[in-house]
Amino acid sequence: MKITFSNSIENIEWSRMKDIYHSVGWKNHDEEKIKKVFQSSNAVALAYDEDNIAGFGRALSDGVFNAAIYDVVIDKEYQNKGIGQQIIENLLAQLNDISCVHLVSTSGNEEFYKKAGFRKMKTGMARYLNPSLVFSGRIFAMSYA
Repeated sequence: MKITFSNSIENIEWSRMKDIYHSVGWKNHDEEKIKKVFQSSNAVALAYDEDNIAGFGRALSDGVFNAAIYDVVIDKEYQNKGIGQQIIENLLAQLNDISCVHLVSTSGNEEFYKKAGFRKMKTGMARYLNPSLVFSGRIFAMSYA
């Protein structure tokens, strides 16, 4: 298995993206929503095993001070092979000049993000439009200042 990376969403197979979200239990992601969030993102990282998408991540940024990484998702079949760390590294390289990069981790994945240099914040807060979406996520940030 030779993993390659792309920072482009041109010619993306959106149904494959949906399958990857669903493989980790994120069932509310349909192709239109996935396409919208990736088209609205400032940075994307897609991991390929030949022509097959193995995982991805995305980020939003103001281009100067702050950025936030979202949706680092690796297909169940490709997990625990270092692909997630490579996606984080790829996104951080794209956000290299940003003063502070934030992310929200789902519970149980904190150690994964700590390995990439992220640390817990004491002041992170969130508001959810749909109360059923509230989970015990952890907010992490990595400062480049």
